[in-house]
Amino acid sequence: MRATYDRDAVIFVELAILLLCIVIGARVGGIGMGTVAGAGLAILVFVFGLPPGGPPRTVLGMILCVITATASMQAAGGLDYLVGIAEKALRARPRAITFVAPIVVFVFVFLSGTAHVTYALLPMIGEVSRTAGIRPERPMSIAAITGLFAVMASPISAATVALLGFVVPLGLGLRDIMLIAVPSTFIGCMLGALAVSRMGRELDDDPEYKRKLAAGEIKAAASTVKLEGVALTRARGSVIVFLSATVLVVVLGLIPSLRPRYSVLDTSGTESVEQLELAPAIMMTMLAAAGINMMVFKAPPEKTLKSPVMSAGMVALVSIAGLGWIGSSFFEGNRTAIVGAISHVVEGAPWLFALGMFALSVLLFSQAATMTTLAPVGIALGISGTHLIAMFPAAAGFFFLPTYGPIVAAISFDQTGTTKIGKYVINHSFMVPGVVVTISAIAIGFGIASML
Repeated sequence: MRATYDRDAVIFVELAILLLCIVIGARVGGIGMGTVAGAGLAILVFVFGLPPGGPPRTVLGMILCVITATASMQAAGGLDYLVGIAEKALRARPRAITFVAPIVVFVFVFLSGTAHVTYALLPMIGEVSRTAGIRPERPMSIAAITGLFAVMASPISAATVALLGFVVPLGLGLRDIMLIAVPSTFIGCMLGALAVSRMGRELDDDPEYKRKLAAGEIKAAASTVKLEGVALTRARGSVIVFLSATVLVVVLGLIPSLRPRYSVLDTSGTESVEQLELAPAIMMTMLAAAGINMMVFKAPPEKTLKSPVMSAGMVALVSIAGLGWIGSSFFEGNRTAIVGAISHVVEGAPWLFALGMFALSVLLFSQAATMTTLAPVGIALGISGTHLIAMFPAAAGFFFLPTYGPIVAAISFDQTGTTKIGKYVINHSFMVPGVVVTISAIAIGFGIASML
């Protein structure tokens, strides 16, 4: 009994170190989440004697190749070209901006695999809604929230490839993720738009807007980048290459028979035939797309490295490496105790695992890092792969605290002052749409999963 008590106490100390690293890393920000986790990992291994575990190498490789392809498209002007298309879509139906904005954001994030494209769309959403007499808080809030959840519908996002790495051994693939995640997150976002369509006072009745208008604090939004001639050709070409690579990834995931087979000799000289797995297929395709953009459409390598997409991707890469590694070490060292303690709870109501995902995502600010940390735990607890996919939207809970980039940007870009943080911090403009999208997307996901 004494030994058990002591071991239990040690586990709680180790858990405290893990959580402390997450909290400190979140406060440091950026790659600090990964580097602080590395420091905690060293303590767990060298001081407490836990097994070293290992970083999620396949996930990291896929993320690296995908962000390289996306960044090369941005360096060639592709994102500027897409933003121009989005502006036309937003201005076509200004009175319906609360529903059009999340659709446009969803499509852009779905195709690019990153929520950071939302930054380019938010100023236009704010300006179109203001000139149409629509309270900007409504489309701005759901647009920022949609960016977080559309990441989990994109077949090439860091979050999706992270989840894919864990469900493939369970006999599931990209097809299963998309069948559940795409409709559940999209419908959830539309329900979120409905929830905010009447939020707050009408713009003309808002006292803060009236004050800003009278004080001359509201200015016309800056115009989008105009591409012409060779620049336009290169931008279009880079978009075509990137989207073609994305489509190829989806096709290879949906139709495994299209992936090539090759012969392999083992150490005894026996020959066997193996098929190319999806993970390396994604890496090859995306890396090739980046190469074509650089060779044919002149995406500068230096500009690619310095692009906002690459910077954000590197943050995700380091964070996932550190957090995934320390999470692996802690879990492997305490697998029996962890699984035994909570398995009966999860077996009775597997959706409760989503609460843990939501809470951890608030600290990690990353869907991919959340999945990398908790997906192995869920699998060890016996949660089915389809249920794990259904709970995927819970990994976007970091809207709970209004500190994430697109959320802060939405507040900054709303010149009317209607998109804001409340007196009590958590009563901000994004809480209602965030909660509605989370709950509805998970519920719809479970409904779809039950039919598969």
